[in-house]
Amino acid sequence: MKRRDENSALRNGGPRGGGPVSPFELGNDDYYRQWREKKLSAFPRSVAELKVTLADLGQPSVAERQRIIDAIKRANMAIYVSQPPANDADGRKLRQDLTAFLAGFGLASVEKHRSAESDGFVAIEVSQTPVKRGFIPYTSKPLSWHTDGYYNPPQAAIRAMLLHCAHAATSGGENALLDPEIAYIRLRDANPKWVEALMRPDAMTIPVSIEEDGSERPVSTGPVFAVDASDGSLLMRYTARGRNIHWRDDEDTRAATAFLERVLKDEQEPLVLRAQLEPGEGLICNNVLHTRTAFEDTGTPRRLILRARFATRIATHEPE
Repeated sequence: MKRRDENSALRNGGPRGGGPVSPFELGNDDYYRQWREKKLSAFPRSVAELKVTLADLGQPSVAERQRIIDAIKRANMAIYVSQPPANDADGRKLRQDLTAFLAGFGLASVEKHRSAESDGFVAIEVSQTPVKRGFIPYTSKPLSWHTDGYYNPPQAAIRAMLLHCAHAATSGGENALLDPEIAYIRLRDANPKWVEALMRPDAMTIPVSIEEDGSERPVSTGPVFAVDASDGSLLMRYTARGRNIHWRDDEDTRAATAFLERVLKDEQEPLVLRAQLEPGEGLICNNVLHTRTAFEDTGTPRRLILRARFATRIATHEPE
């Protein structure tokens, strides 16, 4: 019964009466406008403002950690810059350092993913292994706008993630990044009814998927935007894919998705940030919208990104 109540609060846009005050609740216009002004005035205008250089990836200093937290508070994301560990041909030291780094931000319970290795990391690389074959992330093709885990049911939402560049491609593989809170602002400023449409519990449906081994990933229906009942934060579940996705068939949902698509395709949108991750650099974020351009590899080692995903948000306080 408890899970049903929590899921209902999530799917219907968050808590009502007694829950945390949230600027993402429709109807609280004064609070929204105050929050919006602070958000936009503080938001980074270049990816350089997100970058934090670390002397030791596995043990960030207090000052380094605070700079990452400051970036997270401004944009729900930060990019750290570290030196790849020496004498680490098998990548074991890197994975240990990443695990320690993530734990310092309260991210310790990694998502159980079918492509994950024993430490929870998923190797995003061109691959023909059975569990990865046929999925676009494991090719050199471009990835359209999405949040990670958009195919998950609402009760299994991905709230935080890390992408760490172990090896870069010869060319390409650039990421575009957009804070979901900015997408929400653009939509709400245009028409609050469109936000309401994308908060409906049946706004977006990902149909059943049959895996190569014959197993079934069940249908997933839920909102695009939701207010987290635990802390009033914004959750976003979205993909710009044109196939194998069903949108609620009504005028406001069609208008909302069309507007959101225009925002994401707008080359003049000043708050879309672009980053070309180099070896030792990584993105830590509260599951922001992102893309990837196509890439080419002509040498070795080949492009390798390590990914970890979590059901909890990044802790902006000292973890217990």
